[in-house]
Amino acid sequence: MRTIKDTWTMAKRSLKHILRSPDTIITVVLTPIALLLLFVYVFGGALGRQTGSVNYVDFITPGIIVLTVISGIAYAAFRLNTDIQKGIINRFRTMPVAPSSILSGQAASSTLSNLFSSLLVLIVAFVIGFRSDAGLGEWLLFVGLLALLTLALTWLAIFFGLLAKSAEGAGSFSYILMLLVFISPSFVPTDSMTPLLRGFAEHQPLTPVVETMRSLLTNGTPGDSAWVALAWIVGILVVFYLASVRLYRARTPAANA
Repeated sequence: MRTIKDTWTMAKRSLKHILRSPDTIITVVLTPIALLLLFVYVFGGALGRQTGSVNYVDFITPGIIVLTVISGIAYAAFRLNTDIQKGIINRFRTMPVAPSSILSGQAASSTLSNLFSSLLVLIVAFVIGFRSDAGLGEWLLFVGLLALLTLALTWLAIFFGLLAKSAEGAGSFSYILMLLVFISPSFVPTDSMTPLLRGFAEHQPLTPVVETMRSLLTNGTPGDSAWVALAWIVGILVVFYLASVRLYRARTPAANA
């Protein structure tokens, strides 16, 4: 119970920082919404012809939501590294709190804030024409997959937040993830890509995730990529959770006391 209580205390601290940071809101929420509007109203006429019977806003919404999560976890890495650079983490180590709550609180706050940001993006998508044939079960599966993806990518962000030498560089890894979103079937089908890009897009980790989310919302089924998507997400979660804990213990020796 103490660990849960301390984790929630740390999570609330991080959530308060997010609410007090206008630049974070712009980065995490407004930027993905701007991209959604840009692709629908500026590029949608040309790109929408490649999506067949699926409306373009329905086609790209899952990819925009994944992009929203990536934008949010970059801030989590920045925030954690800032706490390390300022010595705040070491101060926490001198306080009577569960050691695991320091990283777990960061993970919990990032997951909750990114799920909320994704909800806002989804609301805007509905306003501009997004429609789904998914039933309650499919929506629950979608939310579960999104939550698991957010948690996995958050631990990846925590790892890079611990690894980076500066707060400015902590979130730079997110640009690679953003590139993966664009080189995927998030905005156009892979059939429209060059053979080299298509081969890469069809075998990178975010492609089955986006395809599964889209299938759940547009077809009402998980689709053929569901198990591949789950395997990628769980693999990322396990690897970067263990790596983050190990790096945290190495970088903050007081944690071993």
